[in-house]
Amino acid sequence: MRRLLMLLFAALLSATALKAHEWVVAAHNPTVARRHPPRRVLFIGDSITDGGWGNSGGHATASDQRSHGDMNHIFGHGYMEMCAAHLMSTYAQRDYRFFNRGISGNTLYDLQARWQTDALDLNPDVVSILVGTNDIHEFLSDTTCTAFDFARWESTYRLLLDQLRQHNPEVVIIIGTPFVAKAGWVGAAPDFSRRQQLVGQLADITRRIARDYQAMLIPYDHLFKSIQPSAPRDNYWIWDGIHPTTAGHRRMADLWLKSTKKLFRR
Repeated sequence: MRRLLMLLFAALLSATALKAHEWVVAAHNPTVARRHPPRRVLFIGDSITDGGWGNSGGHATASDQRSHGDMNHIFGHGYMEMCAAHLMSTYAQRDYRFFNRGISGNTLYDLQARWQTDALDLNPDVVSILVGTNDIHEFLSDTTCTAFDFARWESTYRLLLDQLRQHNPEVVIIIGTPFVAKAGWVGAAPDFSRRQQLVGQLADITRRIARDYQAMLIPYDHLFKSIQPSAPRDNYWIWDGIHPTTAGHRRMADLWLKSTKKLFRR
């Protein structure tokens, strides 16, 4: 009997140590920070995330003015829809709730203006952010600006993440790097090299932010740099230098799903 009690006591200590180890791992690894698979997943950003849900052709229709009952178009037609379709069909019993809050033409500051209604009020478990290309596009279009304010851009990004964490300390943050490609009218423009450099600087900032916030990083810029040289034509993956084609969106979705698989497979 005494031996049995000692064995039970040892098993209890082992289980306690294992549980403590799980908490330590969770504190340093955002992919295991939640004890249960997330239920509410938000994708927020610009037209790349929008995927034409707010009408094709670059219309910036506000989220609350769109049809939320037409389930055939509610996710747009891009990488976000592909990610949602895969997870919802693979894990139907989990009843995932996905939200597309991409709006064409949006900058980081546009996201800030609608952060309360399009992010915090949705109470997401996971927030996937992709923004930056329009910030550079607007800057290059404004002939009165002499230098891009990277410090302000970074501090604003961090402020939004702070608000997410204050609203839900367990929220999982996924950050996509902005990207650009030498294709279409953007690639042919005389300022392409400067655009590429500026977008690259924003991508570096998002990497730093992701590290500091222990967020998941989706390196879309590296993705397109790696596949663009093998394209049968320059607009195969990204048709205008900014917006991916269907093939490009598929590669983005594959990378997003691969990067987040530990979060959803449990």
